Parts: sequence; structure tokens; C-alpha cells
Amino acid sequence: MSETTPQVLIAGAGPVGLTIAHELSRRGVAVRIVDRAAAPSVTSRATATHARTLEIFDQMGVLGRLLDRGQRVVHFSLHMGGRRLVRFDTNYSQLPTRFPFSLMVDQVKTEAALRDALAEMGVKVEQGVSLEELDPGDDGAGVLLRHAGGRTESFRVPWLVGADGAHSTVRRALGLRLLGEQTQTWLNADVVIDADLQRNSNHLLHTGKGTILLVPFPEPGKWRAVDTVDVSGAEDWELIRSRLAGKLSQALRRPVAVESPTWVSVFTVQQRMIERMRVGRCFVAGDAAHVHSPASGQGMNTGIQDGYNLAWKLADVVRGYADARLLDTYGAERVPIGAKLLRSTRTATGLVALRNTLAPIALPIGARVLNTLKPLKRRIEGKIIRGFCGLALHYADSPLTAGPASRPGTIPPGHRVACNEAEFAAHPGWRELAEELRDPRWTLLGFGDDALSLAVLDDVSDRFGGAVSVRRVTAGGPAGAATLGDPSGVLRDRLGAPAQGYALIRPDGYLAGVGHLLGGGEFGARLREYGLVAADGVAAGTDGEAH
Repeated sequence: MSETTPQVLIAGAGPVGLTIAHELSRRGVAVRIVDRAAAPSVTSRATATHARTLEIFDQMGVLGRLLDRGQRVVHFSLHMGGRRLVRFDTNYSQLPTRFPFSLMVDQVKTEAALRDALAEMGVKVEQGVSLEELDPGDDGAGVLLRHAGGRTESFRVPWLVGADGAHSTVRRALGLRLLGEQTQTWLNADVVIDADLQRNSNHLLHTGKGTILLVPFPEPGKWRAVDTVDVSGAEDWELIRSRLAGKLSQALRRPVAVESPTWVSVFTVQQRMIERMRVGRCFVAGDAAHVHSPASGQGMNTGIQDGYNLAWKLADVVRGYADARLLDTYGAERVPIGAKLLRSTRTATGLVALRNTLAPIALPIGARVLNTLKPLKRRIEGKIIRGFCGLALHYADSPLTAGPASRPGTIPPGHRVACNEAEFAAHPGWRELAEELRDPRWTLLGFGDDALSLAVLDDVSDRFGGAVSVRRVTAGGPAGAATLGDPSGVLRDRLGAPAQGYALIRPDGYLAGVGHLLGGGEFGARLREYGLVAADGVAAGTDGEAH
């Protein structure tokens, strides 16, 4: 039998598993996280952390561990024949965020930051421990763990999450199949390059018969070079160095010195996903559930977003704050998003490879048009951003989304609750809400000051306070334990809440719904629709009504 039987066992200690473990632990759930590798990886692997993931890290309270350790990227430059044809800038105008950039930071550093934060909560990753067998059942899962020295543990765990990568043991044991295709084979090399290129930009260089994508690391002169054509000789690092130097010199039409790589990897671009992410009390997340092309840096980001979505739901169920049907929304929300991302990364793969024989002719012509027609270029920049930053993804069709259709200029139910940098600086309400969203609970904002509204908010706080943070939004005065100051009234305007109404925000920062607070005993019924359970074990009505 196990020496320690947790409430949740997590297989896999990459960014996805660490995110899940962190968020469960932050909510008081007992976890064990195991990884078959003898020690944490020391290679860079994924480098891009996009805007939506940065928002998640901010809500988790770990962003400060990473923000100054990465290189901010806000441009994408296309080169051919020794000149820069076009530089695409970022356009987040339709996707407000306080983090309008991608942060290039080694995955190994991201994992270290998450591992350190997890250790501060008393949870240590168990390296060299592999999940060998899994027997799912109605009451949990029977597992066999094997330690590096050969010792085994056999026990049943109430809940299990497989974040164990593309070759997932958990996925296979659950009978889930990755469906899709594999296409091109590319080569990654981490190298120091002596080239006069902007460090706050990714660079795609057309080399004649293919492309090389350069992605900056925070270290001076260091780049991730992705060769979309020549993948042979990966074991001969001098060959890789020499070949890259030749190709880069040809593309830039000037001598480029390249140092010996610190890491080389050849990989096949895959586009695969499973059709469901839950079997009973077992779940899969990240690469165990979907594998993407690295062309737009979606793999790690999507996996972290999977884990963040699952963790708060599982924690609410484990702690008795919600019933198990809340867990059905994990797959209902994340499987369609996985499918959307497969389509977008397939497109990005083709654009990065640029293997069309007409590309050498079409690219300069297209670049001249874009450089001349600035409004067209700006629209394309907005479309590029939507394709990879994660901010455009939403849960409007989720069972957890309710309330009337949004008015123009307001945040639609199912979408992120967020503002841009200028709004954050100008309005105290946004700053206080950003702090509130670091609370791991749901957030109920009440905009009424009449006796009935206050009674409903007090009742919700008393009966659902373990799962729901209740804040009355006020126009003046400092925020307190039960109030949130919004002197300019910007929050109600942007959330689209009525004057004597409410806005309910999920623990992951998406707007669940807005409505009126009225008498009739129906507000508890609305919370019951989200699967929430009152402190007395019954998600019954209060003195308020939501509709």
C-alpha cells in the first residue's frame, strides 16, 4: 500500500502537471505529483509564453518569478534576399490585456518557477517515480507506481490526472486515441549568433529552398533556430553549426557567425487530439490530450490552460463545494478549443515552412502592398495575434455560461474579464479587480446598495463563501473585506451588469454571467446551475433571484 494516499495523483511534472498541482494545493487539496525522469530536464524545449498564459500566471501568483527572466517579443519580421521585407507589430486592440507581448523564456525556467512555488506549499515533485499500471473505476483509480530503485507502490487514489506527455501512459490505459496527422520534420538548435537582428522580434528568414525561424532567448546573442528543411546530422553539432551559419549568411547577405549549439532536437510536426479528456475519475491534459505544431508556440500554453481549467473544477468537487457534474464541463470546454488550435497551428506550420515555389516572387510583392496599405497591415497584425495569443478563446457555449446577450462595448458572458494597460493605470476598479482575481474562488460582484441586494450578497457569503468570494462594488472609499472600490464605475459598464445587479466571474477569470438581484428565492438555483453546493450541503435558494 502507498505510504501517502493523496486526494489527487498527478502523473507528469512538466508545466501542465505542475500547474495542476499548484492550483490544487493552493485550494487545500492533498496531491502527489510524480515524474518518471530521474531529475528535472535541463534543456530549453518550449520557449514562448503567450499573453493568456501570462494572465494565468498572474492569477496564480507566480508571474513575478518569470517576468524579468524572459525576453519580451512584440514583432515578427520576414527577411529575404538580404533585406527585411516586412515587420509585423503586435495589435491587441481587440483583445485587451495587461500583457501585450509574448515572453520568451526557457521551459526549464518556467518549470523551476512552478516547482519552487509548489515546494513553498509543502509539495515536492517525486522524480524517478513512474506510473506503470492504471485501473480506472467508479470510485477512483488503482495505480502501480515504480520508484527508481525498483520499489513499487500499489493503491487506489480518488482522482488521477495524466499530464504525462504525448506518449501518455494514462491516455493509453484509458483507451483514448490521438487522432490526426503528422506532416513535416524540423530541426531545433539553440545557438549563439552574431547577427544584427532585433531582440524583441521573431525572425523568419527565407533561404531559397526553405526557411529558418529565429526566436530570441533572454541571454545575449542566443536564439532558437528552427530549420524547416535540413534535419540530417543532428548528432554532429559542428555540421549543424556550419550549416546554420551558411544558411543565415545567405538569407541576410552578410557573414553570420554561429557558435556550437547547446541543444539540438529533430522532431516530426504532429497535429493530433483525443475526442474526450475524462474517463470517470481520470483526466488527461496537455500533450497527453492534444499535440500541436510548434509553429506558433501553442503546445505548452494550451496545456497550461487545460490544467488551469481542470484544477479549480476538480478542487471544488474534492472539497465538496460543487457536485461532480462540474467536471463534465472540462472536456466540454477544452476539447473544442483543442480542435480550433489544431486548425490554427496547421495554418501556422504552412506559413513558417513557406515551401510554395512561388514564395520568392509573391513575398516581396505582398510585403510592398502591406507596407503601403497601413490599415490592411494593421488588420492582418490583429488576425495574427488572435491566432496564437490565447486571448480570443472563450467559453460562450459552455454550460457554465449564462445571462443575457452582452451590449456593445461590454464583455460577453463566457469571455475573459480583462483590461489593457492604460485602463489598468487609469481606473482603481480594474486594479482592485485584478487583485481579487488572484483569489482562487469564484467572484460575485454586487452592484446594488438596496437592502434586498445586500441581504442576498450576505446570504451567499454565509452559505457559499468557501467557493465564492462576495464583493459589493462601491463608488468611493477604500476596498474592504466585503467591498471593492470602483469610483469611475468602469467595472459595471464593461461587465454589462444592471444597476441593482451582479456579475459572476469564474475562478479562471471568465465571466460566467450577469443579471438582476430580485426577490423570489432563485439565486441559489442559479448557483446550483453551476454545480455549486451550499455549506449545508444543499444548493437551495436564498432571498434573491438571478435571471
